[in-house]
Amino acid sequence: MADIEDPENTIIMTLKDGDVVIKLLPDVAPKHVERMKELARAGKYDNVAFHRVIEGFMAQTGDVQHANMERDYAPNRAGTGGSDLPDLPAEFSKVPHARGALGAARSANPNSANSQFFISFKDNDFLNGQYTVYGQVIEGMEHVDNIARGEPPANPDRMIKVVVAADA
Repeated sequence: MADIEDPENTIIMTLKDGDVVIKLLPDVAPKHVERMKELARAGKYDNVAFHRVIEGFMAQTGDVQHANMERDYAPNRAGTGGSDLPDLPAEFSKVPHARGALGAARSANPNSANSQFFISFKDNDFLNGQYTVYGQVIEGMEHVDNIARGEPPANPDRMIKVVVAADA
């Protein structure tokens, strides 16, 4: 496991192939970091599907509202929801959307981020200053690279468990 300097601001996301360690950036995007920790501690991210995974771009997940809906009954609902908490204001910064960056997914409204997020497969500089970056994968990016592709994937991979390292 990676050398975790700040367990309170580190997320451990368990995927089918192993753990992904994400260093959160509370100095850059404090509201987004707090929201992720709050939802992780409540178990809201556990078993949530990666509903939008685009080759050479990113893997998106975090629709806790539609996390447990059966695909057969609601194939087009995943990705349309957030949590029961209010949306977050944008926290744009100079931190780039580099490979492994954790970014806040949102609608066209910059202040509409809630629970969904994405992890960049590569440097996505065109997103810089447009979406909030609030974390960086520091270990296990190879597991992110193995997430099933699709919008939505036929058999989506899921976050098996998501915990704050301080609680692990």
